[in-house]
Amino acid sequence: MSRDRAVEDGDPDLEKEAWISSTLLEWGSCGKIVYVDNAPAGFVLYAPPLYVPRSVAFPTSPVSADAVLLMTAHILPEFTGGGLGRMLVQGVAKDLTRRAVKAIEAFGDLKGEEGGCMVPADYLLSVGFKTVRPHHRYPRLRLELKSALSWREDVEVALERLLGSMTPEGALRPV
Repeated sequence: MSRDRAVEDGDPDLEKEAWISSTLLEWGSCGKIVYVDNAPAGFVLYAPPLYVPRSVAFPTSPVSADAVLLMTAHILPEFTGGGLGRMLVQGVAKDLTRRAVKAIEAFGDLKGEEGGCMVPADYLLSVGFKTVRPHHRYPRLRLELKSALSWREDVEVALERLLGSMTPEGALRPV
């Protein structure tokens, strides 16, 4: 596996950078970064399951054919609780709707171990995902994009409160 090779070679960051570059060239934007006062505050990475071959190793695989996989999401601790995570998911939903994708799926983590790259299942549920395949550790969750678009007003109100007059388009930058 490419991850194992990267760890053996001692540079998983380089492997991730190569994956992002390749995915950008072949498929397009595969992530979003949110900034607060010009400082990065959080990010998400996403791609079709074809670009994430290790996704088939999860016990609740495979990701549905009409969905894109949300691989990871992270908000820096000093920015949590302010709606930035919801705003990132809204940005992904907006991007994927333009590409005629019907849903976002993710493998949630019910244990939420510190430092892991998995998205906590409770976070996914709090931003509108529904469990489509339960599991004691890694449930598969799904967000239908038609329902995600109704968040726009909530996101804009949260942004106004957090960032002044900045709009979601100005705060989110594609990766």
